Amino acid sequence: MARGAVVKTHPVTPAHIEFGSDADEPPRAPDFDDLYHPRVGAAAQAGHVFLRGNGLPGRWAGRRQFTILETGFGLGNNFLATWAAWRRDPSRCERLHFVSIERQPPRREDLARAHAASPWPELAAQLVQDWPPLVPNLHPVDFEGGRVQLLLALGDVSALLPALQLAADAFFLDGFAPARNPAMWAPRLLRTLGRKAAADATAATWSVAQAVRAGLGAAGFEVRLAAGIGGKREITMAKWAPRFVPRGPAPAAAPPGRDAIVVGAGLAGAAVAAALARLGAAVTVFDRHPEPAAEASGNPAGLFHGTVNEEDGTHARLFRAAALVAQREYRAAIGLGVPGSADGLLRLETRPGGAGAMRATLSRLGLPADYVQALDAHAASRLAGVELPADAWFYPGGGWIAPATWARLALATPGVRLVGGMSIAALSRDSGQWMLHDRSGRTVAQAPVLVLANAAQAARLLAALGAPLWPLEHSRGQVTWWAPPQPQPLPLKLPVAGDGYALPLADGRVLCGATRAAGEPGDDAAPRPADHRHNLERLQRLTGLAAPTDPGLLDGRVGWRLHSGDRLPIAGAVPWPVDRMAPGQRLDQARLLPREPGLYVLTALGARGLTLAPLLGRLVAAMATATPWPLEQDLADAVDPGRWIVRGARAAAGAGSAAWAQPG
Repeated sequence: MARGAVVKTHPVTPAHIEFGSDADEPPRAPDFDDLYHPRVGAAAQAGHVFLRGNGLPGRWAGRRQFTILETGFGLGNNFLATWAAWRRDPSRCERLHFVSIERQPPRREDLARAHAASPWPELAAQLVQDWPPLVPNLHPVDFEGGRVQLLLALGDVSALLPALQLAADAFFLDGFAPARNPAMWAPRLLRTLGRKAAADATAATWSVAQAVRAGLGAAGFEVRLAAGIGGKREITMAKWAPRFVPRGPAPAAAPPGRDAIVVGAGLAGAAVAAALARLGAAVTVFDRHPEPAAEASGNPAGLFHGTVNEEDGTHARLFRAAALVAQREYRAAIGLGVPGSADGLLRLETRPGGAGAMRATLSRLGLPADYVQALDAHAASRLAGVELPADAWFYPGGGWIAPATWARLALATPGVRLVGGMSIAALSRDSGQWMLHDRSGRTVAQAPVLVLANAAQAARLLAALGAPLWPLEHSRGQVTWWAPPQPQPLPLKLPVAGDGYALPLADGRVLCGATRAAGEPGDDAAPRPADHRHNLERLQRLTGLAAPTDPGLLDGRVGWRLHSGDRLPIAGAVPWPVDRMAPGQRLDQARLLPREPGLYVLTALGARGLTLAPLLGRLVAAMATATPWPLEQDLADAVDPGRWIVRGARAAAGAGSAAWAQPG
């Protein structure tokens, strides 16, 4: 895949698995005419070939983090064996990152059957429980409180491997046999491993095919044979020893020390602070308000859900990935007492073609029913509990949550400290440390990593450093809620969205909204009667529900959303101003721009902050700690703070130019 290319997604095809009548008979993949593991057993192969073949567990001893990249997740036996070895090892690394690519993953029920007699029953049960919907995305899954992080990449390895951002300490090469699955062992793919290798990386595989060994050698590995297992005379082991350094940006280095600062304690700040803490950082969060989530994140409830569109482009892929992370995190939070529901959400669809066209779209995109379903109005109404005026998309994992309560829970993550009532007026950098100053110029904190998650204030702080400006705008949003007369039961059972939205709160109230109008924070912060009427009119069109006629029974809240000019969030490392860049610096790809060391931003989440915050918090935290990114490179480019530099350079260069660069 060329640099700068957008990943073209294809439907994920679930694995076709044949299980033998004998429990000792390995499962078979008829599509590849191959077994999932040798008859000696998956545990024996994982231990001998992949763990010992990569010098594990010894090589991870005492490290803060260790990253494994696997080609071919299969049934997950190598992951489970590695996790079990990590658990047993008193000298284990603090955090284990296991990234695995799989084109034909098993269905949940097949995964459970494959591990019915697992050597690691407790771990296998957790894997089955947290198995994601089979959609073409990266799927981050946390175990051991985040100390073991599995990143499943579902799709074709030739597209996904170049799109991953990581530095692997060990490679597990475990596709089906080269003769039966040659794409998994293609020379071009093996060369890509070199661009993903950490300085002391190793690789191991059960295959001793000459083409595989030659491909690893050409990629920069020193290859040798070692004793095999289970009837195989030899296996292949390799060590990264390149004769030259592959072209491209150098991998990010982990920051010195563990301290990190986040400015802003709304959804964005809470999400990135929790993600940093899960990665081992000691995080201090500053906010100008005494309590967290005091601005746009302070509504009683908000929605989270995915998106479907015909082309499955950047927007749909980003929001699908974000929704799947959000529903995983919010379901856990609801289990801990945060008000909310992850039992499903309905979004009305009014475009031509109705439910039939919607189902055809899902079939073509291969999106499974545990992610989204297309329902006609009758079926959707039955789920909603009220008569709906149109067909609807049903997101089984979507729902609502109380954002301020969730933010407080995230900020209570071990390793996070909140300092409220502290306004940050200026930034500076000295001796590798970012310094925060209050209005008097006093330095209030310093750390090598700084994340600005304080909405438009982030742009103002960066402007004083000469950082590039972004096109930003605010919109004023008002929500309305009321409690139905008692003891009347509430007919609405699920959140419904479309032209506006409505959701049933846990305490029996109904919340609806939200208006959208131009405005700056502080302008007319009191709820407007006209906006209440507007919300209630849309509520009736959406659900048929009628609000109380007495306006005194209505309540509401106003917040200001921050949007970027292209309506996508801004997340990532802050680029240098163009005038600081060296002559000849390429400006045609955001990923090539030089960055301010240790300085990151997460802002402009717009009206979908609840959906976006958990994933983008993880993305920024991964960038800041040099751990595997939970998002493909092209999607990270789409939200990159430097994307307007790229667009400006392209516009200035004119159509047809092959490259754009800072003038020499």
